[in-house]
Amino acid sequence: MTNSILKHIQKATTNNKKLLAILLDPDKTSLEEIPSISEKIGLLKANFIFVGGSYVKNGITAVFVKTLKTYTKIPIVLFPGDYSQVTNSANALLFLSLLSGRNPEYLIEQQIKSVPFLKNSTLEIIPTGYILIDGGTNSSVLKVSKTTAISQNNINLAVATAVAGMYKGKQLIYLEAGSGAKNPVNSKIISGVKENISIPLIVGGGIRTNQQLKNAYKNGADIVVIGTAFEENIDIYNT
Repeated sequence: MTNSILKHIQKATTNNKKLLAILLDPDKTSLEEIPSISEKIGLLKANFIFVGGSYVKNGITAVFVKTLKTYTKIPIVLFPGDYSQVTNSANALLFLSLLSGRNPEYLIEQQIKSVPFLKNSTLEIIPTGYILIDGGTNSSVLKVSKTTAISQNNINLAVATAVAGMYKGKQLIYLEAGSGAKNPVNSKIISGVKENISIPLIVGGGIRTNQQLKNAYKNGADIVVIGTAFEENIDIYNT
């Protein structure tokens, strides 16, 4: 892998090589579980470990990432719920803007709050357009951000939002159905977005079966993120 996480993703996308990320929430995963979870992730041959959550207490992420790094060499990418979850211990940061919502706190305010730390950080900062799609539950990110997800049926809005994100200079687009979603992102939304952007596409939330995983890849996801399903079914990628 190149030193740059983004360049690695871009190269894989160009070569149509699909990538897998496992999402770990420090609020839901104890430090004691890290050794066994790291072993399972290694068996899956995941490309990245995303770390983040909506309710993680200040300081916990840094300890979690440092512990995780003692058990795995897989690149760790921060997927923060707020600016307090940023730590130099990781390899990269998804610098998220919640494009599907209209709450300025998650469009720009949280990003501004992170600047004093990031100015002196060694993290690779990757501008990412974050788009919430209705997964059939009132997910924690919706509660925290006080925003509304885009309907699974509103393909045009999802596509336009993704394209607007690309035009604004985002390097990645992340379609998210939310933690514990009943339904993954609609395949028509995935394919519609993929057909209209020229940057890599991440898809996560509600993917619990191998068929759903394959469907996301088939319709254009360059990276699929598995969270809850990984905890419930370690064989999801291989069955």
